[in-house]
Amino acid sequence: MSTIFDFVTVAAFLALVAAYMAWGRGDQKLLMHLMVSAVAFAIANQLGNRGLDLFAVLVIAAGAGYAVMMFRGR
Repeated sequence: MSTIFDFVTVAAFLALVAAYMAWGRGDQKLLMHLMVSAVAFAIANQLGNRGLDLFAVLVIAAGAGYAVMMFRGR
């Protein structure tokens, strides 16, 4: 872990896992939707590591926003 994006995306993924464990109630459909956010965080990490900071921040925000929408939409 060498860039700020490594730390931010890992923290976002851990928050996603913690939120699912706390409020997911074993819902498989929700888990599949949250995997979209997890993939977004992985892509954002790669973008950030390659110097595309603006795109990385936008993808992180989109992934986090999608996760929030999935939790609120339940």
